[in-house]
Amino acid sequence: MYFQLMASMMCADYGNLKREVESLDKGGIDSFHIDIMDGRYVPNYAMSLNDMRYIRSATSKPLDVHLMVEHPNNTIEIFINNLKKGDTIYIHPEAEYHPSTTLQKIINAGLIPGIAINPGTSVETIYEMLRIVKSVLVMAVNPGNAGQMFLPYVGRKLKHLLEMRKEMKFDVYWDGACSAEKIRDYAPLGVRGFVLGTTLLFGKARPYGDTLQAIREMRFD
Repeated sequence: MYFQLMASMMCADYGNLKREVESLDKGGIDSFHIDIMDGRYVPNYAMSLNDMRYIRSATSKPLDVHLMVEHPNNTIEIFINNLKKGDTIYIHPEAEYHPSTTLQKIINAGLIPGIAINPGTSVETIYEMLRIVKSVLVMAVNPGNAGQMFLPYVGRKLKHLLEMRKEMKFDVYWDGACSAEKIRDYAPLGVRGFVLGTTLLFGKARPYGDTLQAIREMRFD
């Protein structure tokens, strides 16, 4: 069964970022997930533009840039100009007056357009945007901090989106409180990838490659 594994880099050891990127890369991570926060859309600050630039220069793997910022259209070019084809930019639709305009800029730049959906955001409110995006990042926790508990009602939203893929062409990704149990339950349903943070990948007394290999070798029967 194929699914992607993405490293939530806000959870990495920033005293050894070069080593962290190299270890994840060699360990078989599929992409690096970059959380950018402005302290307004969410009450926290996470990674910086320079963090993103460094990771982009240190790996050939794709980057998934998750913009948790107000009015991303005002600064989207800064991120576009520091990424390359194959990278994804996610915006939160409710953070922008005209999110489709921002998404079109991402498309025009040759990057992958995505939207991130908060636990409290209904599928119905983003229905039309599902026709133009390629990736939908479903937040299983409220955005802004690592180490939160899974919100069970998000599971119904995931299943709803997976059913809608028959009509529209987009992939569904999981972000937040991602355990081995959640991968075992939702990968067979069609979730394309999982963002791994402190629940499963970081802060463990185990090499990243061993953890990633164990996930890929899980039984799904």
